[in-house]
Amino acid sequence: MMTEGKQVWMDGRLVEFANARVHVLNHTLHYGVGVFEGIRAYPTPRGGAIFRLKEHVARLIASARVYHMPIPYSAAEIERAILDTQAANEILPSYIRPLVYRGEPGLGVKNTTGKVSLAVAAIPAKKYLGDGSDAGVRAKISPFRKPPSYALPSYAKAVGNYVNSYLAGVDAQQEGYEEAILLDSNGYVAEGSGENIFLVRNGTVYTPGLESDILLGVTRDSVLRMARDLGYPVVEKLLSTNELLTADEAFFSGTYAELAPITDVGHYKIGTETPGPVTRDIMALFHRVIRGEESKYASWLTPVPTLAAAARRPARR
Repeated sequence: MMTEGKQVWMDGRLVEFANARVHVLNHTLHYGVGVFEGIRAYPTPRGGAIFRLKEHVARLIASARVYHMPIPYSAAEIERAILDTQAANEILPSYIRPLVYRGEPGLGVKNTTGKVSLAVAAIPAKKYLGDGSDAGVRAKISPFRKPPSYALPSYAKAVGNYVNSYLAGVDAQQEGYEEAILLDSNGYVAEGSGENIFLVRNGTVYTPGLESDILLGVTRDSVLRMARDLGYPVVEKLLSTNELLTADEAFFSGTYAELAPITDVGHYKIGTETPGPVTRDIMALFHRVIRGEESKYASWLTPVPTLAAAARRPARR
């Protein structure tokens, strides 16, 4: 499968994928001070569409604000850059990565004077967890815990935060599992290395809240809304490992992972079937939504312009 895109949007212009470069001494590379988003585009009967574009851009801007990185583009300009990048790459389904970074040479931990840049790339989307959504994934509880938000703000999707995810994910992989489940600093269930987590008990959907130092995922928000629309009670609360290990069902949610049922946590089998009935209902609705088959959620999909229409737009700067 092709893993590269065709062009990358960098500060107002599209450049060839292989030429999307930054300086080796840029501040973000050395200190992890950057923010990003993961966004999906899907094929629909009316053409390509990006899932929950506005929400992703809003979170990108909020994350940059936390890290003292004023983005030199408005929300509308960032949305346009993402749409133009998707149109230029002509990939569906795709995974789109906007990145805000300090690209000029700028060593020094407290350096906030370097130029803040925006890049947007699009690559072919592939299955992130497991061999298939129905097959489910095996996970383990990680020995690495989620840092508390008073140390690293969990509500910002920051580059440096993912060192923690890397350690947890690689540990799980080396133990033969497909994903890690991180606990928060108090020992409650937090999230996966790159996903939020949900449990189902007696027909009620549970998920950790912000008090567990989670990232408030866009797909997580979509699941909460869809579950309620399907008539399932939804509760955000502190979740113990006992509640996880004895759940009727469990699943991950994330932009790249989409919805992925959890079959096992360590040596504990979750539920009696994969996916369980509640997970299956939510997954089925989610897949109809991203295909543009549910008019109720039409506002979650932003149509992608044709390549010709995108090319006619004047480049900024």
